[in-house]
Amino acid sequence: MGTKRSMVLGLCMVLAMGVLAACGGSAPAGGAAAEEGAPKKEEFKVALLTPGPVNDNGWNATAHAGLMKIKEELGAATVFSEKVGNSDSAEFIRGYAQDGYDVIIGHGFEYGDVMKEIAPEFPDTWFLVNSSTITQAPNVTSLSVNDREQGYLMGAVAALMSKSKTVAAIGGSNIPPIANSVKGFAEGARAVEPSINVLTAMTGDDSDVAKAKEMAISFIEKGADVVMTNANQAGLGGIEAAKQKGVLAVGSNQDQNPSAPDTVVTSVIKDYPKAMTVVVKQMMEKKMKPEAQTIGVKDGAVYLAPFHGFESKVPQEVKDRIAEVTRKLSDGTVKLVNE
Repeated sequence: MGTKRSMVLGLCMVLAMGVLAACGGSAPAGGAAAEEGAPKKEEFKVALLTPGPVNDNGWNATAHAGLMKIKEELGAATVFSEKVGNSDSAEFIRGYAQDGYDVIIGHGFEYGDVMKEIAPEFPDTWFLVNSSTITQAPNVTSLSVNDREQGYLMGAVAALMSKSKTVAAIGGSNIPPIANSVKGFAEGARAVEPSINVLTAMTGDDSDVAKAKEMAISFIEKGADVVMTNANQAGLGGIEAAKQKGVLAVGSNQDQNPSAPDTVVTSVIKDYPKAMTVVVKQMMEKKMKPEAQTIGVKDGAVYLAPFHGFESKVPQEVKDRIAEVTRKLSDGTVKLVNE
């Protein structure tokens, strides 16, 4: 009996193994059953490093939002590490590369040098540096949003909405992203109103709200009736000044109308999440080159926010001219390059 039972059990095991082989093997890790006859899809993995906390409602939060957009729209597996300083960045970057991540994003130019050092060790991984123009063949690239296009569009709106024909643009830290937006502002304002008087200045500080407000008031007293302030948190100072003095403001980087609904006529948004998704999609499709990527109006990363309560107050002629400016930036009729 024992021998007969063993033969039966052995035959069952052989049959079971044959069934498994016919069905393509065992279930994939995690217990999920693969589709019959379908090859297992290899995940595209993206890692993000930020210099600060991702809940800061600012620069770092923007990067995290971009990572979530990449996950949702492109189906990538994502992970992030926040508050990664210069002393720790090499460890995190090399660790993610060793774990087989397809793309490692450093959210800030400060990650550029260490990525250039590590990248040759991992030729199958893309190293992407945000807010930079750094490159290194074959697998280091960088991403920046076209700040000059953003400024150009803000300046056009300001000039078209101005009655005094004097407008003002105030920047915070004198760094390329902000300096380019202020330069673009002057170019856009003069493109739609050649005789416009454009007042510009840099405060040198992105957190001093009082300083930005004081400078904005001084420009308003010189006749400016539309003000733009691009200075991160300090930018709220320019909006406060405009509200206090009863003039208009154009918001920058995000929709700032909620902070002063009767003052901020519109904002020109700089959409890093959109830009990050565009670039990572190129990497997934193997269309990326080790070149600095500048994303702007054409790709939907720079665009006008709604007019909100000003919708009925902005003349249709002005809306049409703003639409024309946007079209020219999108189709390349007007070409602007960050400096």
